[in-house]
Amino acid sequence: MKVFWAVVARFHQPAQVITTVFGVTIILGTVLLSSPLATTSGKPADWLTALFTATSAVCVNGLTVVDTATHWSAFGEAVIAVLIQVGGLGIMTLATVFTLLVSRRLGLRARLSAQAETRVLNGSDLRRVVGKVVLFNLTCEAVVGTVLTLRFVLGYGEPVGRGLYLGLFHAVSSFNNAGFALWPDSLVRFAADPWVCLTVAAAVIVGGLGYPVVFELRRSWRRPSRWSLLTRITLAVTAVLLAGGTLVFLVTEWTNPRTLGPMDEQGKMLASFFTAVMPRSAGFNSLDITQMHPSSWLVTELLMFVGGGSAGTAGGIKVTTLGLLMFIVWAELRGESRVNIGHRRLTEAAQRQAVSLTVLSVSLVALFTYVLLVLTPHSLDRVLFEVVSAFGTTGLSVGVASAVSPAAQVLLTLLMFVGRIGPLTLGSALALKERTRRYELPEEEVIVG
Repeated sequence: MKVFWAVVARFHQPAQVITTVFGVTIILGTVLLSSPLATTSGKPADWLTALFTATSAVCVNGLTVVDTATHWSAFGEAVIAVLIQVGGLGIMTLATVFTLLVSRRLGLRARLSAQAETRVLNGSDLRRVVGKVVLFNLTCEAVVGTVLTLRFVLGYGEPVGRGLYLGLFHAVSSFNNAGFALWPDSLVRFAADPWVCLTVAAAVIVGGLGYPVVFELRRSWRRPSRWSLLTRITLAVTAVLLAGGTLVFLVTEWTNPRTLGPMDEQGKMLASFFTAVMPRSAGFNSLDITQMHPSSWLVTELLMFVGGGSAGTAGGIKVTTLGLLMFIVWAELRGESRVNIGHRRLTEAAQRQAVSLTVLSVSLVALFTYVLLVLTPHSLDRVLFEVVSAFGTTGLSVGVASAVSPAAQVLLTLLMFVGRIGPLTLGSALALKERTRRYELPEEEVIVG
């Protein structure tokens, strides 16, 4: 084990280790889900269904081509839950390691709570921080699982064993932002139940904030003035997206007879908030997504593309990236040569990384959307929704994934994989490859716009 951590501490090529770990896990999951024990029919699932489901689970996506509750047996559902857990813990653990590597490389000190606790980077420090991440993950899942179990048993009359099973499965799925549910309609039947919806929403938000933010809040939640720039941006952008998304869904779906229309005011507020939380990367839904207005689809796509916080279980380009882009644009509009956030100046490296990640992500979404439009008969709005959901590892669907050709499903599988490992890999790689140029070339102005 000491040798392993020593190797990890010196590892400077995150793309290789992340791709290998996730790839091997997906292959093992595909083999297990291909077993006759994994299906309710007792017949082996075809390799593409098993591969798609395993990839979706390991990448904590939630997109499915078959109904989880009716197609997979208890063994198959258990395999999916384990894959979600491994994928979620793997994401946070690898993000922890590479965040520390990046922090050491760039010389940042004591800004993230994990750094404040480790100070130096060696095997024992990595073990301690990763141990805290794992403990935090399991503790949150236990709390969420307990609340959901009690609600299912006391509120819906489920047997204790069944209630415990449902509670733990959805606790793992929600905290890891996976979005797998054991009901064909996801959580539509609980749309007006605050115990279920708010508990799941809280798990999604906490899991999606990222370990550096959560740990820093735990250490200094009474002293906001000492919060790092990462924590401030993450919390601020998250709050704006949640509030804005809730308001938009309230306004656009208020009178829609197929979504919010039949509900009372309290139910509409709850469902709108839940619908605004889920595009962070969770994939649960308490409203029928296919019946929402196109304007709501557009907002959902934007929220899915952004995702959640860095070094967490959420996908997307991350709220931190969006926040940095907003400050970069604001500085440019004001004609300032430097990007200042509060009492700190944003480094040029961080600006380039934010722009690069966003441009590459937009290009990837555009490319896959074009290819799927060629391969499928579906309209642009439906295909774009599914592509953004796959890239952002969200799992919300308008029915395209389960109704396309095998070639299109393979592309969506690939996109889920790239969407999961891409931002973490690219962000770490860009930071770790930063070099100081020993000379400068002459400048030349170029007309922009």
